[in-house]
Amino acid sequence: MYAWRGRNARGETVQGQMEALTEGGVADELMAIGVAPVQIAAVAKVVTDSTSWLARFNQKPIVVEDILVFSRQMHTLSKAGVPIFRAFAGLEASASKPTMLAMLQDIRSSLDQGRELSAAMARHPKAFSAFYVSMVQVGEMTGRLPEVFLNLHEQLEFDRDVRERVKQAMRYPMFVMVAMAVAVVILTVFVIPVFAQVFEGFHAQLPLLTRALLGFSGWMVSWWPLLVLAGMASSLAIKSYLRTPAGRYRWDALKLRLPIVGDILLKGALARFARSFALAIQSSVPLVPALNVVAVTVDNDFISSRIKQMRDGIEHGSSISSCAAGTGVFTPLVLQMMAVGEETGELDSLMFEIARMYEQQTDYSVKGLAAAIEPILLVVIAVLVLLLALGVFLPLWSLGQAATGRG
Repeated sequence: MYAWRGRNARGETVQGQMEALTEGGVADELMAIGVAPVQIAAVAKVVTDSTSWLARFNQKPIVVEDILVFSRQMHTLSKAGVPIFRAFAGLEASASKPTMLAMLQDIRSSLDQGRELSAAMARHPKAFSAFYVSMVQVGEMTGRLPEVFLNLHEQLEFDRDVRERVKQAMRYPMFVMVAMAVAVVILTVFVIPVFAQVFEGFHAQLPLLTRALLGFSGWMVSWWPLLVLAGMASSLAIKSYLRTPAGRYRWDALKLRLPIVGDILLKGALARFARSFALAIQSSVPLVPALNVVAVTVDNDFISSRIKQMRDGIEHGSSISSCAAGTGVFTPLVLQMMAVGEETGELDSLMFEIARMYEQQTDYSVKGLAAAIEPILLVVIAVLVLLLALGVFLPLWSLGQAATGRG
C-alpha cells in the first residue's frame, strides 16, 4: 500500500492511497489517470472492514448476465487492439456492481503480477466456469482472443436461453406436483382423521387404502424431525461424493442417460466440444494439445474422458474419425462429416457445421420438452387423483353403510 500526492491537469493538489507492487506501478497508474505524482511513500497496510455484515450479505453476486456483458466488452476491446491491462482498467471504471468491480481489480492485479489471463480468471470459479477458462486458454494459445470472447458470448447466451426454456417447460409440472402434494397432506392430516373419529363412533372399520393413508400420515407426523435430519445428512453426503472425481464422473454419465433431459445435455456438450475444437484447428494448434484443452470445455467428466480417449488414439497414429467412432457418443452423420473433413482438409469448417447442427438439435429438443413431459405428468396426476378419491370416497361409502346398519 502506497500513499501518494500529486497534481491533476488543473494543477490542483490531490492525494490518496493505492495498492501496487512497486512505486513505479503507482506512478504508472497515476499518469494513466492524468495525475502527475509528486510524492509516493509506502505505508503499512491496515486491513479494515468498513462494510457491515448486512451490507456484505445484501451484495448482489455475479450472474450470467454480468459475464455476458463482460464477454461482449472484452471482444470489442480486444478486437480494437486495446491492451488487456488497459482494457481491464476501463472495465473497472465502468463497473457499477461491487462484486464485479472487486473481481476485475483482482484479475488486473494478477495480470500485473505476470499471470496469464486464463490463470487470473481461474481464481474466480464462481464467475468463470472451467469451460470459460479453457476457451480463454485456447484463445491465448492461438492468438484469437477476440473470436474466443465472441464465441463465449454466443455460447453463454445459447446456454442461458436453453436454461430459461427448460425452466419455463418445467414450471407448470412443478406447480401441479406441489399442488397435489399439498392436497395429499391436507387430506391425510386434516380430513381423513375426522372420518376415523366418526367411524370409531359407529364401531366401523376404515377401508384398507384409507388406513394406509392414515398410517403414512401418522408416521410422517411422528418422525418428521428425524426425516428432515436424514434428508439434510443425505444431501450433504451426496454433495461431498459429487465433489470427488469418481462421483462427478458417475453423475455426469448418469445425467446423459436420464429420459428426455439426457439427450439435451449430451447435444449441448458436444456442441461445445465441436465449436472449441474447430477454433483450435482453425488456429493451427496441434491436435493433442488442442484436445487436452478442449476436453475441459464440455463441462462433463464422462464426455471429457471420451475426448481424452480420442487424444490417446491420435497419439498412437489413428485418424480423428476412427477415434471419435470409438467413443460411442457421436452419431453416424457426425462421424461421416469428420471423415470427409479429414480427407478434404476442411475439418475446422465442418466442425463448426457440427456445432451449429448440435445447437439446432438442442433447440428443437428444448422446444419439445413440454410436450414430452405432459404424458408423464398426466399419468402421475391420474394415479394421485385416484388414490385421493379412493381414500376419501371409500370412507364416505362405508360410513353411509354403517349409518344405515348395513356396514
